[in-house]
Amino acid sequence: MAEEKKRTRQPNGRSSIYFGKDGKWHGRVTVGVRDDGTPDRRHVERKTKTEVANAVRELEKQRDTKIVKKPGKAWTVKAWLTHWIENVAPLAVNDNTMVGYGVAVRKHLIPGLGAHRLDRLKPEHIEAFYAKMQANGSKPATAHQVHRTFRTALNEAVRRGHIGKNPVQLAKAPKTGEYEVEPYSVQEVQRLLKAADQHRNSARWAVALALGLRQGEVLGLRWQDVDLDGGFLVVRSSRHRPRYAHGCVDPCGRKAAGYCPQRRRTNPELSTTKSRAGRRAVGLPEQLVDLLRAHLTTQEEERTAAGKRWEENRLVFPDEHGRSPSHRRDWAEWKALLTEAKVREGRLHDARHTAATVLLILGVPERAVMGLMGWSTTAMAARYQHMVDAVRTDIARQVDGLIWKPETDRPDDDDGAAGALVPAN
Repeated sequence: MAEEKKRTRQPNGRSSIYFGKDGKWHGRVTVGVRDDGTPDRRHVERKTKTEVANAVRELEKQRDTKIVKKPGKAWTVKAWLTHWIENVAPLAVNDNTMVGYGVAVRKHLIPGLGAHRLDRLKPEHIEAFYAKMQANGSKPATAHQVHRTFRTALNEAVRRGHIGKNPVQLAKAPKTGEYEVEPYSVQEVQRLLKAADQHRNSARWAVALALGLRQGEVLGLRWQDVDLDGGFLVVRSSRHRPRYAHGCVDPCGRKAAGYCPQRRRTNPELSTTKSRAGRRAVGLPEQLVDLLRAHLTTQEEERTAAGKRWEENRLVFPDEHGRSPSHRRDWAEWKALLTEAKVREGRLHDARHTAATVLLILGVPERAVMGLMGWSTTAMAARYQHMVDAVRTDIARQVDGLIWKPETDRPDDDDGAAGALVPAN
């Protein structure tokens, strides 16, 4: 027994088991390297040799499957999300994406799940949180956006060894629902374009409805990105919603920095689209080329009339002084256009849905639609499929009524053949 309990030195990196002077069995396992470069060697102790051997094997298993928890104080969901949103995410995505991440993290995830320890978070906790979000009135699309943000944040925690597996990957994502996609009909589009003809920058709405560019992409479009002779434009940049910080030396008393009298902007007005899917060339229909040519002529007249008040930014759709209009003003003009055209209430993003649906109905291959719309995954096209199928079914029904007449309308055939194909009147 004495020989069995005697501690023997193992080669560097090998696990060891020994009986200590405290009357307990001990085990040590090297699971990796600490941040300072020294070996990360974990210790376990049990009453019997069998128990400590089992504990050592479990640590070795965790090491080999890369699910060993890092040493030190455990992260909470709030602590990790705060670190991720402030220090990690901004290095990888653009400002517009950061706005969405910020809303998901600060408005939803931290208040709903922030107190959980990161390594003890379960899929069931996350699913209950999604259900509570929707019970409190959040739309399914909002819950789905929160899900995607949370998954991205915890994927980074897995890569850094803070947790072994991402529980968001196992949680059931909220269904977005078919009603999330509500494209306008052809008749509605025609009424919108007719109403837009009475206003400046009318081609802005034709671009949205025919090409499906995002709001920031339209507002950030410059004339050097448009080739009217070649019949295409290139999406290279996007206009960001402004973000502000307090600029006051003495506290102004305003909680939100955007209301500070000396506020200062902290993000650029325009930036280059970072994702490969977002940077894309889009073909222009001939009618749209004609609209843009007329729009360019009108803009030259505006520039001359404005004189020194004009700020030269080479924007395709500027305000009356050459500057990019705010997202809020652009949205207000869209709402006014809907009212004037007597078209149902809808989001500005529904114009993008309309363009995507038309492309899919026309049978444009899904990969080509992805390229035109700037989608990075095929999951986006799947959201439109129910609308495409419904329209195709309606078209098939019309063709059926056009070609095959009902039996009672068919003339008597000499040979008595039934179901003959006859031309429609």
